[in-house]
Amino acid sequence: MEAVEWPQKHQEAFKRIGTRPPTGILMFGPPGCSKTLMARAVASEAGLNFLAVKGPELFSKWVGESEKAVRSLFAKARANAPSIIFFDEIDGLAAIRGKESDGVSVSDRVMSQLLVELDGLHQRVNVTVIAATNRPDKIDPALLRPGRFDRLLYVGPPNETDREEIFRIHLRKIPCSSDVNIRELACLSEGCTGADISLICREAAISAIEENLDASRITMQHLKTAIRHVQPSEIHSYKELSAKFQRLVHSNAEADESGYQLRPSKSIGLNMWSLIKSIALFLCRFPAGLSQSESGSSG
Repeated sequence: MEAVEWPQKHQEAFKRIGTRPPTGILMFGPPGCSKTLMARAVASEAGLNFLAVKGPELFSKWVGESEKAVRSLFAKARANAPSIIFFDEIDGLAAIRGKESDGVSVSDRVMSQLLVELDGLHQRVNVTVIAATNRPDKIDPALLRPGRFDRLLYVGPPNETDREEIFRIHLRKIPCSSDVNIRELACLSEGCTGADISLICREAAISAIEENLDASRITMQHLKTAIRHVQPSEIHSYKELSAKFQRLVHSNAEADESGYQLRPSKSIGLNMWSLIKSIALFLCRFPAGLSQSESGSSG
């Protein structure tokens, strides 16, 4: 959590030691854990321009157009700085290279262009890159080298307190009987993601209609039944994948001759809005790790 806490608590330390805070953040975790929502909220809280793209959207069937799309995206971000570029499903864009046996593939060329653009951000143009993925094991290791995605944030499923808040949000527009106990629902839904909870609430409402077309509200029983029927996302299997990925990153960092250590993040027991505000403060105060004079001289 250094990337979140240190820039706001120890601002002078970065200046005194002559270094800069990280410029790239990779969020990884199971599907449905609000990684995309978090990135959008961070941009909103920080008051930064937000450019979002799903990795596969940049690919084109025309030769050279995919690389051009990557260049154009970064050019647009620089023109609208301070800004955030958010790559959703970056594993679809930055897959491990060298899998094609008949030469360099489009995917390889796009990945190479992406690395060039990320390295170019060292000129400090007030552009921060955030990426999200459900499959960190599919990402080319070159993307995780120092100076690119310096920090990893594991965004896990919500804890009980967060599940309670998520239930409150989804049940605001659904009439509920007086016996609905949100705290109990949060306890019963251990392992569920935000997407799972959304589905539980919808299933409960559908169940009430199926039971009685004239139904005007849902009951606690409807919600309990929905919880039993909605299987939590594959959290347990994902934990193993996540552990393997973090061990790989850790071993690569230890082998790096620069001595730079890329420390895999611990699991975030989300209070989501607290985390969002922390990251937003980080981006506001260190939008690209540069002072105004440095950004002016680079132009």
